[in-house]
Amino acid sequence: MAHQMLKWFDASHLSREDLKQILADCGNLAAFMDDMLPDCAEKTAGMRKLVEAKDCFVRARLELTQE
Repeated sequence: MAHQMLKWFDASHLSREDLKQILADCGNLAAFMDDMLPDCAEKTAGMRKLVEAKDCFVRARLELTQE
């Protein structure tokens, strides 16, 4: 069963391709780790940090386009 945090990598609500690509790349890593690692607290912590990193990367991209 897929990890519950993978839902945070869905990009269907986005219209911008550059932001979708960020979510896709982070989501691919999250899915790979989900398949590779056993379910445990550390995996959940890592997934949470990857979601936080994805959010930071999206905000960084938005900074670039607002200059």
